[in-house]
Amino acid sequence: MTSSKSKAPQAVWPDGTPKPLMPYSPAIKAGGWLFVSGHLASDYVEDVAPEAAPPNPNLESKLELQSRYLLRNIQKTIEAAGLDMSKDAVRIWQWFTSEHPTKEEFKEGNTWPRISITDYLDTRNEFIFEPRPASTGMGIKELLVRDTIVEVDLILIEDGESEGFAVPEGVPSPLAGYSPAISRGDWVFLAGEIPVDWTGDFGRAERYGAESALAVDARINPYVWYGSEIEKQTEYTLWKLQKIAEAAGTSLDRTVKADVYIGDPSDYLGMERVWKRWFPNNPPARCVIPYMGLGGKGSRVEIALTMLSGDSKLDIETVHTDKAPKPFSHEPQAVKAGDFLFLSQQIAADENGVLPAGMSRDPRFPYYGQPARAQMRYMLENVAAICEAGGTSLENIVRRACFHDEGQWFPESIDEWASHFPGIKPCSTTMVLGGPFVVPGAHTLLDLIAYVPD
Repeated sequence: MTSSKSKAPQAVWPDGTPKPLMPYSPAIKAGGWLFVSGHLASDYVEDVAPEAAPPNPNLESKLELQSRYLLRNIQKTIEAAGLDMSKDAVRIWQWFTSEHPTKEEFKEGNTWPRISITDYLDTRNEFIFEPRPASTGMGIKELLVRDTIVEVDLILIEDGESEGFAVPEGVPSPLAGYSPAISRGDWVFLAGEIPVDWTGDFGRAERYGAESALAVDARINPYVWYGSEIEKQTEYTLWKLQKIAEAAGTSLDRTVKADVYIGDPSDYLGMERVWKRWFPNNPPARCVIPYMGLGGKGSRVEIALTMLSGDSKLDIETVHTDKAPKPFSHEPQAVKAGDFLFLSQQIAADENGVLPAGMSRDPRFPYYGQPARAQMRYMLENVAAICEAGGTSLENIVRRACFHDEGQWFPESIDEWASHFPGIKPCSTTMVLGGPFVVPGAHTLLDLIAYVPD
């Protein structure tokens, strides 16, 4: 068990759980927060652990068995850190594999993954009680262990008690049993919101745009050639988040970090136009992930926010250094609040959103070079500079979410990553998206949080 007295990063290695094959810690405790790495239903001997594999899939749910196996291991990890999964979790991410949407479907604006997660939700409710943490659930192409179909990672806070907030009057209420907003001390976490009313066209003849869960206010008229779907949906989603934040006693200008999930990279531009209108000055740190399967048919964007409470005395500090490229879109390099530095998306790009020279293979020599290694090195040099400007260092990175365009780039990328962390290895969750990023030629995108010592 880790000591609750120290705020410096400490790795948590519980007994009785599978040890990861890759260089990361099962959990990191820092600044009174606990960051839990992505857990899969693998014992890292077999692909899927035998107890998580149904002998007859017609008689047992694969998703239920895998969910229970990984949630038990997460529970043991959290207990080893001295926290309680059932009451201390404030944010949870869930990643579900699906063959859909295809790249072609994403290009058409279709983000529907064609899966049901009911068996997972029913199982999760055995481990996490009210108020449940702010939740994000995504459909993705592939996880790193064969035949695993769900991965889960979390953030928990040690001190205080959580308070959950329902959606205010006039805002559609979610169906999945999570808290739209949850507060804990200085912090408020808003769950991932999508532009739906949780009813859509189901049994509603008056709706235009058949087979969609979208709210009317998030739609454009399909019978005229005016309007932008992604802009209308982003606008409506931010309106919902604004109302939920106000119900929780805070406001969008208290946002320190935004997670934005879109379908096709071409949706980035329309989302960005709306973002600038809502956050004209001092925007939050932001990470935008493409190729996300969303849980409301017709949706093209999901947004989750990490915020300070309305009465928090903590400062929100925008961090910038000339030793790293300026972001190519409307976010700072990082935002510092309390004990943490929230970095914006890290990708191998210059300030124009272009891959720097030397970061890709020469088509004349297609088998030469290690571009994913070079890109990771480039990103970590920038991360180190941003951390220094924010009063911390690379070794204090505590959470990493890593997204690859294709799985072939993982080995050289993770090898380069590990070489920069000779001590405590940050928590990690890694997904394969199956398509190119907003920056052509980039193979990896990082979403990072660092601890800032006093």
